[in-house]
Amino acid sequence: MNPVELKSPDEIALMRDAGRIVCEILDELEKAVAPGVSTWELDALAEQLIAKKGARSAFKGYHGFPGVLCASVNQEVVHGIPDRKRRLVAGDLMKLDFGVVYRGFFGDSARTVPVGKVTPEAQALVDATRQSLEKAIQVMQPGNRIGDIGHAVQSHVEARGFSVVRDFTGHGIGRKLHEPPQVPNYGQAGSGMKLRPGMVLAVEPMVNQGTPDVEVLEDEWTAVTVDGKLSAHFEHTILISERGPEVLTRRR
Repeated sequence: MNPVELKSPDEIALMRDAGRIVCEILDELEKAVAPGVSTWELDALAEQLIAKKGARSAFKGYHGFPGVLCASVNQEVVHGIPDRKRRLVAGDLMKLDFGVVYRGFFGDSARTVPVGKVTPEAQALVDATRQSLEKAIQVMQPGNRIGDIGHAVQSHVEARGFSVVRDFTGHGIGRKLHEPPQVPNYGQAGSGMKLRPGMVLAVEPMVNQGTPDVEVLEDEWTAVTVDGKLSAHFEHTILISERGPEVLTRRR
């Protein structure tokens, strides 16, 4: 197993900058989500904002991905490709998954934005997914374990009748977008690697209304629920510090 890289204070300072940029751009993208807007227009806005911040995209060109934004709608779980023809309508769930590289370090975050008024069932899914990430962050204390993170997510969403996607996980992050360790959104409390100060993890619950099973479309990127039901996604980049978790991609 590859070793987990513990970040130095100087590296953490740069990761705070990267995380702040991600948060600020996601705030602008969230404001731009509205009926009639295309996912391509959101991607173009993200690209403009990245340039203004003096950063570069974490996603564009990564294994050939064509956008700076993973733009997934409704039953699309993750890795949706921005499309000029895909225009949002009221009631949609728009998942904005976004990252940058700044001075050699990555930041990565995602949020699910309801488009106009959504059904109570859709809102319940969004709320449960957001809450599950907050539950996960609470347990990210030094000395706790990777399994505690997944258990916090899984127990929260399954108690509300939803399911956790198992095909994708969170991950370490730093000089690379994806570093060890993997951080599943399910698991047994008290299991797995011990959390240590200096670890930086991207934790990203993906939660489905129905079955947890997903399939990847012919574009070889877009993952969708096999039953066509809704999915929600939230993500933060989180530092394990001596004092506990510090969310680097949240407005301070």
